[in-house]
Amino acid sequence: MKNVTLSAEEELIEQAREWARLQKSTLNSLFRQWLSDLVKQKESEEQLKALELRISYARSGGKFSREEMNAR
Repeated sequence: MKNVTLSAEEELIEQAREWARLQKSTLNSLFRQWLSDLVKQKESEEQLKALELRISYARSGGKFSREEMNAR
């Protein structure tokens, strides 16, 4: 595991540490989780874009009136 040095306002760090204590965690652990979530979000965005490209051929056939959309 690699160390990272960050800078932030002292008050912000203290508030974050208090939040971590309330969560029965550590600031370090919360930061690692945040990094992991950030990477997963990027991967999800890329997967969504790939899906959009794969289904871009699908068309609804134009605009429909309210009655047409609710027809059974």
